[in-house]
Parts: sequence; C-alpha cells; structure tokens
Amino acid sequence: MQRLGLEAIKGPSWTEQLLALQGRPISDTDRSRAALHLLDWFGCVLLGHASPAGAALNRWAAQTAAGPCWTASGLQLHSEAAALVNGGLGNIDELDDLHRAAVVHPADTIIAAALAVAQREQATPHALLDAVVRGYEVAIRVGLLAGTAHYQHWYSTATCGVFGAATASASLLQLDATQAMHALAQAGMQASGVWQCRLEPGFSKQLAVGRSAQSGVMAADLAAAGLVGPRHILEGEHGWFAATGSRPNVRRAKAVLTPKPNAPWLIHEVSFKPWPACRHVHPAIACAVRLHAQVPDVSQINRIEIQTYQTAVAFANQPHPNTRQQARFSLQHGVAVGLLRGDFGLDDTQPKCLAQPTLARLRACTHVSAVSRWSRAYPAHYGAQVRVWLRNGAVLHTQVSDAPGDPESPMSDAMVVTKAQRLMQAAGYSPQAVARVLAACAALPQAASTDDLWRALRHLNTA
Repeated sequence: MQRLGLEAIKGPSWTEQLLALQGRPISDTDRSRAALHLLDWFGCVLLGHASPAGAALNRWAAQTAAGPCWTASGLQLHSEAAALVNGGLGNIDELDDLHRAAVVHPADTIIAAALAVAQREQATPHALLDAVVRGYEVAIRVGLLAGTAHYQHWYSTATCGVFGAATASASLLQLDATQAMHALAQAGMQASGVWQCRLEPGFSKQLAVGRSAQSGVMAADLAAAGLVGPRHILEGEHGWFAATGSRPNVRRAKAVLTPKPNAPWLIHEVSFKPWPACRHVHPAIACAVRLHAQVPDVSQINRIEIQTYQTAVAFANQPHPNTRQQARFSLQHGVAVGLLRGDFGLDDTQPKCLAQPTLARLRACTHVSAVSRWSRAYPAHYGAQVRVWLRNGAVLHTQVSDAPGDPESPMSDAMVVTKAQRLMQAAGYSPQAVARVLAACAALPQAASTDDLWRALRHLNTA
C-alpha cells in the first residue's frame, strides 16, 4: 500500500486544503441541521451536568475567573474555561452525536468551543451555525484521514475534534486563510487523548473532550494574535499523522481532501443516538428491540447470540457490568434490556437495574462474537445480528446493517427534539425552562440575534 512521503507536501498543505473547502455556500437547510445538533448537544450537556463528572468539573470551574460565557453549571466563565467545562459534559451519558466512518463525536468539542466564542464575540446566529457546520467538516475529514487504526489507541473525538474546534473558533473570529491555517497548526500541537481512559474508572474521557474544545479556542485566539505554526502539521515528516501512526494511503487522502465541488456538508452524515449507550452497542440493542414483541416471556430464553464487528466486541464485550459506565459499554446488558423492555433508557444503567436477577440471567446466557461480514462493513456501517433460542426449541433472529439514527435509518427532527426535551427534564429542569431552549434553538436559523438563546440558557439556571 502506497504511503505518503515528503513528495506529498510540495503543494498546499493538508490544513490549507481542508480550509479551502470551507468556502462552499452554507444554506438555510445546513444551518437548520446545525441548530438541531446544537439542541441535541444541549440535552446531553445539561444531563451530564448532574453527574459526578459534572460535579467535579463544576468544582474546578468555581475556582476560575468569572467571564461572559454560559456554562451548564450556571457559572459565567471566560471562553476557554467555558469550552472546557461544557465540552466535558456532552459524552457522559453516551448520547452524543457521531460520524460513523470518522468515529468522531463532533458536537462534544466543536459546539462547546463555538458557543463560547460566539457569546464572547456577540456573534450573529448565522455566524454561530456556520461555524458549527465548518467545524464539523474539518473534524470529520481529519477523522476520515486518520481512520480506524488511529481509533485503536487514540480517542478520535478529542484528537480530531480539536481541529474542528479551532476551525469553528477561527470562523467566528473571521480569521483570514493564513491565520486559520496557523490556528489548525496550533490545534495539532495540542491534540491529545488516549484510550486508556476507557479501561479504568475516572473522568479522563471528559477531560479529553473538554480540553480539546478549550484548545481549539486557544489555537484560534493565538493565531489571531500572530502565533505562527507549521503548515504541514498533519502530513509532515514529523507531523501529527506520523506521530500517531495514522498516516493514510494516497488514495484515501485524495478522496478526503478533494471532494466534488458541490459535495454536501458532512454534518448531514452525522448520526443521532436514541439510547444512552456506546454507539457500538446500538446495532445489537436495535435487534433486541425488534425481537421483544416475539418474546412475551423472557424466562423462556435459554441462549442469546450476538454477532457484530470486531471493534464493537473490543469496546463492549462486558458480560458482568457493575457500574453505569460499564453498563453503557455492555453488548450483553443492552440486548438483555432490549429483549425485556423493548427499549433502553436512562434508568437501565442504574445499579438497581444491573442487579435485577432476570437481566443477570439473560446476560449470563449471552454469547458475543465478531464475524467478518460485519467487521468488513465497519466503519461505513455499524451492523449486528441477534439470535435467541427459546426453551420450546424455537429460534428467533434478526439483524440490522445500520443503527437507528444513522443516515439509512434517521431519527426525525421531531424525535431529536423530543430526545433533547426528555434529557433536560430528566436533569431536573422545569418544562417551561426547557421549552424556552427548544424554541430558541428552533428559531436560531432565522433569528436576527442570539439574544433569545442566551436568555433561555440563563433562565435554565434561575428557574
């Protein structure tokens, strides 16, 4: 396989090519999509605020200087601190959006950075939404360049997301092409986040995305101040791809960096998540939910078999979850709950649920394996098959090639709004305060100013 060498960097740098794509027109439809992702992110962040990780971030935030930017804690902080705090909240309950092929959750870093800079700079609604569209584009394309090899050890949402956060911030600051290139260079110098955080308890996963959002803001501010960085931060001999062992081949690089001129913005390829679980668990949950109606009595089940792709097994083969986080990363638990309830909700990762004898028995009789069919389709498609053996000898089975919320099986706008509403209310916010946020986000693409949005967010913390 041909790998990129020094001869590949004679023309425009990869950051320059990525930024050249940002000049494409952004339509009202694109902005409406960005507003929908903003609302989805608010639901995730406000729910995450009520968690132990959220409490730790809030304790840190209380020690920092006050500023003009909203945080889910109710504290007004400087933009960099606000980006870190809000950025660390969106992934806690595993409900954050996802671009499958890039394996990047864009909202966590990009919206946290864009929201902070937009409020600081008193940006217009169009400027905010356009920055989100552009930030998603760059983060996703960097993730596509890095590929699944990068994802084995690196937390792509943080490592690739920082480039999107810097792009969104640069867009809001109206940096010129050279300054924006330097912003991406400084983002690359700060890109970090390794997967050891998922193997041990703690909140480092939240720090990784929060720091990525913060670093994106800082990168753009430093570039605006004249801090110069390496043009070839991505593809250079000692650049980011070389350092992380993620250099793409020439064919993939060309496809990612030179799309068709009229290619739609990649934000439209981003999936919404209906259930509070790792995305690698969702295909199996979808199968279990389908089979629920065919199994009126789960006590009749004596064997369950889950077949899926290798990465899902590597991340989510957790037969005996003891914590909420383990439950969110358990194929066995997700399928057991789906078969029992026909759904998977916020309460289904609580200790009380994990201790239920019925679910423990179903998890114990579940067998998980990776098969080449699904592994070959990944990451373009996240698929799974579930078989259920009953005591009467019957065998039930179903499969999905794509999870609910993916472009092939999309959640409607109304479903995303309902999800956000449900998450905010589950976090304890009043129906009236939630309604104001929903209305402000819905109106944002056509609004003359962001004032209603800031008022709605402040009202959350006073209602």
